[in-house]
Amino acid sequence: MARIVLLNKPFQVLSQFTDDQGRRTLADLVPVPGVYAAGRLDWDSEGLLLLTDSGSLQARISAPRHRTPKTYWAQVEGIPDAAALARLAAGVTLKDGPTLPATVRLMAPPTLWPRQPPIRTRITVPDSWIEITITEGRNRQVRRMTAAIGHPTLRLVRVRIGDWRLGSLAPGEYRIENIEAPTETPRRPRPANGRTHTTSTRQRPSPRRPRR
Repeated sequence: MARIVLLNKPFQVLSQFTDDQGRRTLADLVPVPGVYAAGRLDWDSEGLLLLTDSGSLQARISAPRHRTPKTYWAQVEGIPDAAALARLAAGVTLKDGPTLPATVRLMAPPTLWPRQPPIRTRITVPDSWIEITITEGRNRQVRRMTAAIGHPTLRLVRVRIGDWRLGSLAPGEYRIENIEAPTETPRRPRPANGRTHTTSTRQRPSPRRPRR
């Protein structure tokens, strides 16, 4: 069995247990020995962060090849129209390449805890909320995606990773679940030229005997 910790990471907390600059870390919130973050959540983002004591489960959640879906609620500047949302859903081109398709929708403002400090808003510019589900984990990806369509992110809360949901956890709260650890299937090695070599099991025909 493996332990998995579901944490509601508050704003301005690092997704690691140590920091040489005196910032708040997971050590201030999770007094559970032997667990490590499965993936990360930016210092200025909030919401669901998973920790586990299983290396195979950590890899299953965070390894890019598994494309674990992650859902975020993003408060953005302005109100994206249908064309902007379609661009997000189809994938936008960032400096590190195009993003994979995403699931995106406008949503009503969710009922959330107050953020401290609160976001900066402009009286003359409205804001709105979108729900976006991605299957990648690039650095600050959602923020860069919304900026690419002209709607910078003001607040970002992750509410789901795979089958795990944030639920009613308050900032700084966590709960522990015990689950069966997955078994990692070894990846088939590839030759240096990138092609898969298959050894044939067919037997070559015997050479014909010369006629006398």
